[in-house]
Amino acid sequence: MKKFFTIPVILLSIINAVYAQDDLLRLIPDNDSPEIVHGTFKSTRIISGQSIETTPAHHLDYRISHRFGTINTGIDQFYGLDQGYVYMGFDYGISDRWMVGIGRSSVQKMVNLYTKYKLVTQKTSGGSPLSVTVLGEAFADFLAYPSSENRSAASKYSYASQLLIARKFSDKLSLQVMPTWVHRNRTNVIGEQNDVFAMGIAGRYKITKRTALIGEYYYVAPNQLANTYKNALSFGFDIETGGHVFSLHFTNSIGMVEKQFITETTDTWADGGVHFGFNLGRTFGLGKKYRNQYKVKN
Repeated sequence: MKKFFTIPVILLSIINAVYAQDDLLRLIPDNDSPEIVHGTFKSTRIISGQSIETTPAHHLDYRISHRFGTINTGIDQFYGLDQGYVYMGFDYGISDRWMVGIGRSSVQKMVNLYTKYKLVTQKTSGGSPLSVTVLGEAFADFLAYPSSENRSAASKYSYASQLLIARKFSDKLSLQVMPTWVHRNRTNVIGEQNDVFAMGIAGRYKITKRTALIGEYYYVAPNQLANTYKNALSFGFDIETGGHVFSLHFTNSIGMVEKQFITETTDTWADGGVHFGFNLGRTFGLGKKYRNQYKVKN
């Protein structure tokens, strides 16, 4: 388990040594005073998972995500496009560091409540080399189960927490690691662990001023889930248009919240179990005009 959490840290250190000396010089102002590094990611989400970014104070972020069926369903299902699953959520910035949110997924009729707080912000010129955000989340499914299953009310609830650690290495490259804990009051298969530990890694590589490649992968430590469940792997393409961030992606996970895509992914890339999907976010200022962290920066 110790090695499991050490690998992403070593990876960040190696890449930091390669990029830091040259690329971060562009981020350092002439007066050598520490400056906040903006735009590590352009949204509070990467693909399925959360980024270190938080919604600015007194701003509301409306988000809708859509996943289609798997492409291996063939022409009868138009390669998955005849099927659809939707997630809709709202994030609100209490301060520039602290946000709260609520969402609803059509998968399992799931409702999630969450909060994020940015503990540390990356700065240039001798400031913090990393941004660190903590996430707490609760889930409840509203499916109707047969009375024969003898489910208690508590069995519908699950919880998750994450430490989101990211660094913007240059104007183009950002990486993030996500040590993750998920607790399920009821497991899907007898013998599974109620507490599941996973490690996520994600990245963003800027192509143009308004477009970027993104990807994320969640590795679940062994002997926690049934062999039916797989690690979630996703790749995508971000397009930024002012207050909108539009993401097109491919993923083997149908779930769009942590409890689902970390512990319940059953499809695999190898057999064509890949879902096409998109995320769309729109931010609205509701109060005093704070500087919008989603504006395009060089």
